[in-house]
Amino acid sequence: MFRDAIVGMAPYVPGEQPKPGERLIKLNTNENPYPPSPRVRAAIIKAVQGDALRLYPRPMADEFIEAASRCYRMPQEMILAGNGSDELLAMLFRAVLDPGDTVAYAVPTYSLYDTLASIEGARVAAVEMKRDFAFPAAELTRAQARLTIVCNPNSPTGTIISGAVLSRMAEEVSPRLLVIDEAYVDFADRHSMGLVRKHANVIVLRTLSKSFSLAGMRLGLCFAQPPVIQQLLKVKDSYNLSRVAQAAGAAALRSPQWAARNAERIRHTRRDTSQALRALGFEVPPSSANFVLARLAGHDLSQVAAQLRRSGILVRYFASPLLYDCLRISIGKPAEMKTLLKHLERIVPAIVARSNGRKSQ
Repeated sequence: MFRDAIVGMAPYVPGEQPKPGERLIKLNTNENPYPPSPRVRAAIIKAVQGDALRLYPRPMADEFIEAASRCYRMPQEMILAGNGSDELLAMLFRAVLDPGDTVAYAVPTYSLYDTLASIEGARVAAVEMKRDFAFPAAELTRAQARLTIVCNPNSPTGTIISGAVLSRMAEEVSPRLLVIDEAYVDFADRHSMGLVRKHANVIVLRTLSKSFSLAGMRLGLCFAQPPVIQQLLKVKDSYNLSRVAQAAGAAALRSPQWAARNAERIRHTRRDTSQALRALGFEVPPSSANFVLARLAGHDLSQVAAQLRRSGILVRYFASPLLYDCLRISIGKPAEMKTLLKHLERIVPAIVARSNGRKSQ
């Protein structure tokens, strides 16, 4: 009944979502702990008035694209809107990759890339990072893949790559495409938007889920030179963004200062959290995202995640050889992080003692 590639593939598994009425400290899906701009709420109310919901939305999300053009100082013909950056990634995989073509990216990274590759029957050139999560740029470019993806800042490590490295990669993989997935870039101190104008084969993806606090609206943006955008439009769904989402996105982009203030608050909490985790014995790579990766070298942290869950705290654990001794922890409000750290102070010594005891037997 279904294609062999679909029957045999492992589905993407999102982070746990609380059940209705369940009260948890949610630090597992990198959502912003602060609300969106009040202008967004006003735009949503206006968007549902009268006959609005009876009519189809604008197929090209004109108002949203216009606001993005002003916010990012990019011509409208170089912008494409998506139902979250996940849809834009799916469009790219669908438009670029034939079965058997190669897509390349460093691992560990966003696991949706694996799912999208399986759907298209593509071959994955997965280049493992070293223990310090140094980015393997040379190995990736040598793959000469039809599509190369760089998550920057990377998830789940939070690490970031310089613009010089990315520009050199764009030159070396040309004319093939280099996609820079900047879902978390608003929490960093640099971005790659300038490379879109410089390189005809560079695509930059952004989302309003993180810094703009609109994960529930599913809003993404693709920036590329016009010939690339024109090809992607061929695989775009006719009405991929609702009227409500378009109005919310436009309002958010017209008040970027609100998101910038919240991002700064998160950066401060990220710094304090990283210091506290290191004091508990975790290795924490410098993060440029709204989360940190905490590693307790050689110790399986699945039980730590499970005990935190029983205590009402969700963090993200990845059961893989590269990440079994890590937890990815979203940055919440200071009080939430304080609660997390209090529980870790209790849990971690016991986990380490048991683990060391097993190793000595």
